[in-house]
Amino acid sequence: MLKTLLVIAVGFLPSLISLWVIRKTHLRSRLRLRQAAMNFPSVQGRQNLTLVEGDRYYLEGVGYLIGDISCKFNARSGYIRCAVNPDGPCNGCRHYEAKELAGSKKSS
Repeated sequence: MLKTLLVIAVGFLPSLISLWVIRKTHLRSRLRLRQAAMNFPSVQGRQNLTLVEGDRYYLEGVGYLIGDISCKFNARSGYIRCAVNPDGPCNGCRHYEAKELAGSKKSS
């Protein structure tokens, strides 16, 4: 009887050690994520929102967009205007090119 209990205890020992290691690793990763979240520069996100409020608008079915949507280089995003002039403004941009519409083709 004692040998049987010893064999069962030794059989469960690796599983118990594995569960303990998994739990310890999970708690450590949760602590690291919490520390990373606390160190995230939330001020930078607020600054980006205040910079784009001037030419930010909502387009039905697309969402929020920044800049002049008729420009060929517009990123069609709520976060960045374009690759050429990401900080803006779009008014008076020297890289502006009107976007070609799908229905209008040039005839030669």
